[in-house]
This record gives sequence, C-alpha cells and structure tokens, in this order.
Amino acid sequence: MTGRHSGNSRETLAFLAIIFVIAVWGETFVSSKVLLGHGMTPADIFFFRFVLAYLCMWLLPCRKLFSDSLGDELLMVLLGFTGGSLYFLAENTALEYSTASNVAILVSSTPVLTAILMSALYREERLNFRQAAGSAIAFVGMVLVVLNGQIILHLNPKGDALALCAAICWASYSAILQKVGRRYDVRFVTRKVFFYGILTIIPYFLAVRPLHIDMQVLSRPVVWGNLLYLGLIASMLCFVLWNRSVGILGTVRTTNILYSQPFFTMLAAFIVLGERITWMAMAGAALIVAGMVIFEKNRKKRTT
Repeated sequence: MTGRHSGNSRETLAFLAIIFVIAVWGETFVSSKVLLGHGMTPADIFFFRFVLAYLCMWLLPCRKLFSDSLGDELLMVLLGFTGGSLYFLAENTALEYSTASNVAILVSSTPVLTAILMSALYREERLNFRQAAGSAIAFVGMVLVVLNGQIILHLNPKGDALALCAAICWASYSAILQKVGRRYDVRFVTRKVFFYGILTIIPYFLAVRPLHIDMQVLSRPVVWGNLLYLGLIASMLCFVLWNRSVGILGTVRTTNILYSQPFFTMLAAFIVLGERITWMAMAGAALIVAGMVIFEKNRKKRTT
C-alpha cells in the first residue's frame, strides 16, 4: 500500500508539473511576440534563451561531462537538434509563410504523431481504443480553441509543411528521450539538450541570417525581462520538469497533455494582448478537459 501510495503521489506531482510547463509554454508565444516587436528574430530569441538556460544548468549539482558511449553522445546531439534548434526554427519560420491558426493546429498534432511513433518503437506505450478516443476528443477541442471563432483556414504548403516538421521534431525528441532518459540523470540530459541546441543553430547564423546583437535593445527592461523569463523559466526549469515527468508518466501520456497548450496561449493573449475568446474556444476547452479525463480514467482502471 505504501509503495502504491508513493507511486500515485509521484504521478500526481509529475502531472501537476506538466500542467505548469504547458501553461508556461503556452504563454511563451506572447513573450516572443513582445521580443519580435523590439526587432529580434526568432533565431535570436532561441539563441539567447538557450544560452541563459545552459549557463544556469551548471548551477545544478551534476558534473558529468560526456555520455558513456559515442552512440549515446550522438543521441544527445539529436535531442538538441530535434527538441531545440530545428524545432524552434521550423515552428517560427512556418509563421512567416502560414497563418498562426494553421501552425498552431499542425504543431499541436504532436501527441498524435508521438503516439504513432512510440507505438511502433515501444510496446508499453501503445494506446488502446479508449485512450485513443480520449486523445481524439482532446484534439478536436484543441482545434476549436485554436480557431477561436475563425472557420476558414488558408492553406500554405510551405508554411504548413514546416509546422508539421516541428511536430515531427518534438515527437522524435520524445522517442529519443525515452531511450536515454532511462540511463542518465535528467539534469545531464537537459544540459546536453541546451548545449547541442546552441551548437546546431550556429550553421543557420553562418549561412542564412547572422545573429543580431544590439546592446541598446538588450538593455531595455522589457527585453531582458522577457529573455530571462524564456531562458530560466520556460527553458531551464520547464525542460527539467518535462524530461523528469516523461520518466514518471511515460512519453505518450505526458505528450497528450500538450493538447491543453493552445488554451493557455489563448488565456495569456486575452489577459496580456486583449484578444477575444469566443464560445467556440470555450467549447473547445471543455472538450480538451473531457478528452484528457477519458484518457486518464482509462489508465486508472488499468492500474487498479
């Protein structure tokens, strides 16, 4: 009984941690929009937030420098690439070619892609019918929240392909994390993600668009304040919590909670930017909650 109670407590804390992470990540779109308004590019924002996160990770008690094998170190490179540089570049570049609604819907398809990928790689991560139904209901709710009263979507093959690429990147990140997370400390893995995320963004700066450092812009309180928030809270803290929670809840279950991210983005946009919330979005939020309850209820029945 004690062991079961302890396990349930860990899962509850991990679930609450993920809700916190997704609430923060949902708000980062607003912070990024503020920084973009001050002349920073998406790649600049990514670079500064990951550098801040990487430097602060050294304050945590974990002095391991390298993985136990070359193969594992290459997996760390892939984590930094798929969950860092490529993911952020694909998602933010997609916004330059497609609408925010299209990008949000396609990127939020990550749980579906993750479930498919994890089912193919790990037997214990396969969904049954009721879990799949709960996930599908949450997906429909997420679409309604993203649309928020807008019925017509404008397709753009280039932008939509980049958004889908971002979703595939995070699904791949999740699959790799499942493999290495079992053998390495979460602090070590997270620090590697930031390091290789920074390293793999450098070719972009050299070949496409140079890193822009304007000290006059960076000295503005609103700019460095948002960068500190993105670097220390949205990156360092949230990546540590996400990576640890994946080890407790499992990859598919953790990723499924991502369906609620557009709701937090909508709420932050309403509070900070004054954007409206429609009845469609409210109905979508209800479906997200219902779908997640169905998903969790099924899991509890299986474990009791």
